Amino acid sequence: MSTGHPFPSQAWADAFKDAVNQNEAYQKHGKPWTFGKVAMAVKAEPGKGIPDDAGFILDVHEGACRGVAYVKGMDAMQEAPFIIVADYDRWLTVIAGDVDPIKAMMEGKLKLVKGALPTMLRFVESSRALVNSATEVATDLDAAPEPPN
Repeated sequence: MSTGHPFPSQAWADAFKDAVNQNEAYQKHGKPWTFGKVAMAVKAEPGKGIPDDAGFILDVHEGACRGVAYVKGMDAMQEAPFIIVADYDRWLTVIAGDVDPIKAMMEGKLKLVKGALPTMLRFVESSRALVNSATEVATDLDAAPEPPN
């Protein structure tokens, strides 16, 4: 029996926020980030339990995650100046730490659909620290994804 959180879910998002705030590398490398929220969108895949696009809006600012919301639909993510989109399986490789997020954006494996790529490229180390935080979250890969409210 797993003790992890389903991905995606609000519980996973909350645990991710805590992991980010405990990550000293993110505190250091993310300190100059003052460019606004970043949304990580998971494309709808009904066959995998994700009936609608869903995502996390990370309120990251100056090396801290001030909050996170798990939302339904791309419209709900438009408040974020940066939106990164991928399918469920690709996000699983990211949160497992198997994919470098900046390299994946450059290769089109993660799609930056809103925001300036040059800005993201200036934050390679903070992006890696965010991914490292995700690897610290206990994730139950056998649990069905939970839809946002």
